[in-house]
Amino acid sequence: MGKTLGSARHKALIDLLIQKREAAGLTQADLAERLGEYQSFVARLESGQRRIDVVEFIELAEILGFDAPALVRAVQQERREN
Repeated sequence: MGKTLGSARHKALIDLLIQKREAAGLTQADLAERLGEYQSFVARLESGQRRIDVVEFIELAEILGFDAPALVRAVQQERREN
């Protein structure tokens, strides 16, 4: 397995998470507050400088109101199309 940070799947995941955050009407600072983190934490996630672990992903799904398995399938589909 190659590096995942910066991979096509990682970029697709980040793009979808940004879309979900924006659709929820939240700024990076708003999301960070709900996560109990600093805004820079969200900025590093969204810029691709940091991986998202499974527990963080589930928490993001709960906060942003999306179906985690469906988003994973979307990332898989995005990868197949590229």
